[in-house]
Amino acid sequence: MAYFMGIDVGTTGTRAVIVRPDGHLIGAATGEHQPMRMEHPGWAEQDPEDWWQATTTAVCGALNAAQLKGSDIAAVGLSGQMHGVALLDSARAVLRPALIWCDQRSQVQCDRITQKVGAERLIQLVLNPALTGFSAPKLLWVREHEPQLFGRVAHFLLPKDFVRFRLTGEFATDVSDASGTLLFDVAHRRWSGEMLSALELDAHILPRAFESPAVTGQITRETALLTGLSAGTPVVAGAGDQAASAVGNGIIKPGISSATIGTSGVIFAYTDSPKLDPQGRIHTFCHAVPGKWHVMGVTQGAGLSLRWFRDQFGSGESWYAERIGSDPYELIIREAERVPPGSEGLLFLPYLMGERTPHLDARARGVWFGLTAAHTRAHLVRSILEGVAFSLRDSLEIFKELGIPVEHVRASGGGSRSFLWRAIQADIYGKEVVTLETSEGSAFGAALLAGVGAGEYSSVEESARAAIQIGERLSPRKENSEAYSRLYAIYRSLYPAVKEFAHQLADWNEKASTA
Repeated sequence: MAYFMGIDVGTTGTRAVIVRPDGHLIGAATGEHQPMRMEHPGWAEQDPEDWWQATTTAVCGALNAAQLKGSDIAAVGLSGQMHGVALLDSARAVLRPALIWCDQRSQVQCDRITQKVGAERLIQLVLNPALTGFSAPKLLWVREHEPQLFGRVAHFLLPKDFVRFRLTGEFATDVSDASGTLLFDVAHRRWSGEMLSALELDAHILPRAFESPAVTGQITRETALLTGLSAGTPVVAGAGDQAASAVGNGIIKPGISSATIGTSGVIFAYTDSPKLDPQGRIHTFCHAVPGKWHVMGVTQGAGLSLRWFRDQFGSGESWYAERIGSDPYELIIREAERVPPGSEGLLFLPYLMGERTPHLDARARGVWFGLTAAHTRAHLVRSILEGVAFSLRDSLEIFKELGIPVEHVRASGGGSRSFLWRAIQADIYGKEVVTLETSEGSAFGAALLAGVGAGEYSSVEESARAAIQIGERLSPRKENSEAYSRLYAIYRSLYPAVKEFAHQLADWNEKASTA
């Protein structure tokens, strides 16, 4: 029997899964990453070599868990965190730590891109505005602040594509991940010569862009020795984490949306043609389905907000969970179960790393609003769960404006493991929230893309039909949905009211940290 491996280079770790053609998961393992480096507010870096070490750990672990040999794997698919900038020199050595997706330092470069290209022309060229999360502003920041180093750049790779390079020796990417660079003509699925010219970037540093199921290389002999995979095993282009997760969640036709809560949070929907938001509040990218597109809205600090709470205020739960073999998040979320919907008037804005949708504001800041002496730690936890769901609802409201249908929402990512968080999402979205039998998300989708590339499935759509089964369905509760809709109106009004103060604080903190 043929088996397929999916590798997902996440923010906190790299995950490898092995699946059968029927979608049954038979082995999985994770290699942990070192914590991201945050030397200044809004900065976020990781070492690409750390991604590679985590990949070897995950791949070996998955093969051991499945009790398979490398020769049993018919093909490998890749997925990963988007937008990160890994830079290599002509000797193929890493030049500096990668600026990753949540790095916010490049607002000045975004402003210059918009000024130089023009806001309207930018949307026409790449279907997206200049945002600090994207790759091009990060490249310009390095060029401006580290010119000698930038002069040595021979290759720019996205995170999963650095792992591809280490697996195969090839420099390649896929159209979905390339869509998040601000250098890609999303409508025509190719690198944008006009953007490269405007930003004075050399096209030679870019990898070749392929459709997601296309084979881009083979496992090398050296990699085979390190990972246990067999030399010559094909590696397909794969997809950015959200497009790969969409494949793994079956978001391959209109009407189905997904809500993925990992470190960030994403609302995702399929489209047959490029859908343009003139205000640029949501992203329009190429889908992993060849010839199709998708729209997505992003909450920068989704699971990150709960992790921040755990790290800063949950040491007791972390200690106890380690001793009883439990998950500290389960213990923390359990507190919130005794708090009523709405957290008794406490609202949380999850803007701990700035915000994309709908504000497009790197200087947005998190807020607890409505805090009283009657509120407890449990209220803080529940308000975080609700605040993330409110932030994701912002994207659904924009989809509605653009006429993009959403019949139900498929939940995935770490946030989908909590029944309470899924129920809160159903109530706040006012939509049925569905989970699947296999909840591996991006890594699972990457494995299905590998199956398409290996010829097991005739198309991405067929892979979803063959391998994806519905698990649980949660319907919104009318009384809760009505209450949340009233709170959501306040939530939507809150950040515009404090935006100017958030910017003043961000400016003050930046000056203070560089003084």
